[in-house]
Amino acid sequence: MSSDIIVNAAQYETRVALLENNQLVELHIERNYNLGMAGNIYKGQVVRVLPGMQAAFVDIGMERAAFLYVRDVHEDFDELRMEDARDVFHKDEVPIQDMLREGQEVLVQVSKEPIGLKGAQVTSHISLPGRYLVMLPTAPNRIGISRRIENEKKRLRLRKIVEKISSGISAGYIIRTASEDRKERDLQTDQEYLLTTWNEIQNRKANAPVPFLVHRELPLVMRAVRDLFTDDIDRFIIDNKVVYDDVQKFLDRILPQLKPALQLYENDDPIFEYYGIELEINKALDRKVWLKSGGYIVIDQTEALTTIDVNTGRFVGKRNFEETILKTNIEAVREIVYQIRLRNIGGLIIIDFIDMESRENQEKVFAALEKTLRADKTKSTILKISELGLVEMTRKRVRENLTRTLCESCPYCEGRGFIKSKTSICYEIFRELGKEARKQDGREIVLYVHPEIAELLYDAEREGIEQIEKQHGIKVVIESDSNFHQEQYEINARN
Repeated sequence: MSSDIIVNAAQYETRVALLENNQLVELHIERNYNLGMAGNIYKGQVVRVLPGMQAAFVDIGMERAAFLYVRDVHEDFDELRMEDARDVFHKDEVPIQDMLREGQEVLVQVSKEPIGLKGAQVTSHISLPGRYLVMLPTAPNRIGISRRIENEKKRLRLRKIVEKISSGISAGYIIRTASEDRKERDLQTDQEYLLTTWNEIQNRKANAPVPFLVHRELPLVMRAVRDLFTDDIDRFIIDNKVVYDDVQKFLDRILPQLKPALQLYENDDPIFEYYGIELEINKALDRKVWLKSGGYIVIDQTEALTTIDVNTGRFVGKRNFEETILKTNIEAVREIVYQIRLRNIGGLIIIDFIDMESRENQEKVFAALEKTLRADKTKSTILKISELGLVEMTRKRVRENLTRTLCESCPYCEGRGFIKSKTSICYEIFRELGKEARKQDGREIVLYVHPEIAELLYDAEREGIEQIEKQHGIKVVIESDSNFHQEQYEINARN
């Protein structure tokens, strides 16, 4: 499988696309006016402790206070862990009121970006990601290994190396997938860099006011180099000469073996249009996604969860209905995982597969889902298909999904996804006109409405206006205003 990373680095926005076999599978966006917070480390202050929720609010200098759960509190308040690292922590939780007090200074790291109306989620267990290792200062002598490294001999070799190079250092480590075939020197260089970074953080913390940003996560392009640019990447193409030079210098120091894959894009056509990425981005904002067979899936995202509904659509199959359903569900699995990755959908996800009578077929669909999800680097947990054909799963959510990043709530429907029908609005107007007419005494009433509502009132619903005029002895004058929302109207009495 060929893999490419395409970077569009503009003055106002940076976009990083991961292509697999020329298909867009991941998109990361960072805008200069709103740089991401995940991974940033702050010296903050506890503003409120909530024993009933076993949580606290921490002022880190943002508009909304950050949320700190009891499980993310470290007694020494010197470091933090990210969610990926939780498997290496095993301790009984102490009540949060016994560890925190209002006004207390704490060192915290953002584990989840502010999403919607929620503030950032933070933890006081610091985790510092490097190229090959993740340093865990609050988990001394603990070593975790990426599950993607499956060969036991390789796992044992890496564990021995990390035990050796971390001897005498009060910190734990997670061995990342990229370290699988690296030499001891590579891991040691990474470990020394992380240790230096941690010492700098502690020094800045000691002298910083509250609240204060003690450490900022790398910019998007450098994070892509660190986290995505592996030996499996065929090309890393950048359309900005300054950014290209920065990445080249970084590779010279840290990863010279990857330099041949680095390329500068110099065509006149915008890079995302040249590789067909812009079209794929626009498709990723659609609610309905068609499958090649003629079936389709519908994706609805709410504040609490995302639902994905599978339908046969135009696909009728060739043999029997159960076979048609199985083929549609299997095809939908691949598209669902692709869309989840591309749209960066996180949190609770409910998948409504087409009902299958055969338990064997249900197991086939579930196995296909499990297998396909292995390509997704973001951690997820899935439950077996229920009797109703539903799959419940969770996927780690750190940053806003693609829809929330690129879109805003519709001012017309206010995020509902629908508005009242024109007929419903007309009947609502009739009721309001009746109420207003009872207050008048043969006077003229002026009705201001959207042009399309005015057209309906003059035509199909004219009889309703005439009945009100006759019943109450009034005259209704209809005025259209193109600035009105379709659901908006005003009723005024005219002297």
